[in-house]
Amino acid sequence: MDEAGGSRVTILDFARRREAGEPIVMITAYDALFASLVDSAGVDSILVGDSLATVLAGEETTLGATLEQMIYHGRMVQRGTERALVVVDMPFLSYQVSPAQAVRNGGRILKESGVGAVKVEGGAPMAPAVEALVTAGIPVMGHVGFTPQSVHQLGGVRVQGRSEGAFQKLIRDVKALENAGAFAIVLAMVPAVIAKRLTEAASVPTIGIGAGPRCDGQILVLHDMLGLSEGESPHYLKRYAEMGAEVRSAVASYAEEVRKGGFPGPEHVHRM
Repeated sequence: MDEAGGSRVTILDFARRREAGEPIVMITAYDALFASLVDSAGVDSILVGDSLATVLAGEETTLGATLEQMIYHGRMVQRGTERALVVVDMPFLSYQVSPAQAVRNGGRILKESGVGAVKVEGGAPMAPAVEALVTAGIPVMGHVGFTPQSVHQLGGVRVQGRSEGAFQKLIRDVKALENAGAFAIVLAMVPAVIAKRLTEAASVPTIGIGAGPRCDGQILVLHDMLGLSEGESPHYLKRYAEMGAEVRSAVASYAEEVRKGGFPGPEHVHRM
C-alpha cells in the first residue's frame, strides 16, 4: 500500500496492518465532499453507515435506512475518495432473511456503488449470510457488541459483554464470523478489557468504537467528532472540533447582515 496516497487500501492491507501492529483508522462519511476531505486527511477506510438515518435524516434509530439509500450514499462516498477502502452498511432486513437475499443485496451494493466491501451486524446467526457473501466475492466486515439494528431487542443503547457468559457469547460470535470469511470485525460498546480479550482471540483485525484502546483500529462517526451532532454525546466520543457552533455563528452573522442591508454590499452590486 502506498502510504503517500497512491493506491487504494484493500482488505489485505487490513491484515497487514494487524500483523505489523499498525492501528487502522476508520471514520464514517455520507457524501462526496466529506469523503474527499477525510480521504485526503489519510484515513484508511470510510464506513457509509446506516447511521445516516439518525445523523442525516433525524430518525431515532438506524432501522429506517433503505438499501437504495445505502447504495446512493455509497456511490457518492466512493466518488469522493482516491485511497480509502469504502465499506457500506447493509441495512436492516437486507441480509437477515436468507443467505440468498444477502448475496443479492450485497451484490447490488458493490455493483451499483463501486465500493470495496459491505458490513453486516450480528454474530453467529449471521455467519451463513457472511459465508455466502464472501463465496460470491463480496468482502464482509462483521459487527458485534452493541448492534444498532437490534436496539429494541437489546433494550436500548447499552454496553455489551459485561458478564463472563456475555463474553463467551461474543467469543463465539467473533469466531463464527472469522470462520465465515469476514476480513475484519467491529467491536461496538464493549468494556475495554473484554475488547482486548476478543482482539487477542481473533485472527482478523478488530475495529473498536467505544471499546477501548486495545483493538486493531478505531472508528468514529464524523459528525460526532466534528461537533456537528446535536444532543447527548456517546461516553466514548472525543470531539476534535466544535463545527456546529461555528456554523450557527456564521449563519447568524449572514442573517444579521442581510436584515441590516450589509450583505450584499455596494461592491457586490453588478453595474450595467
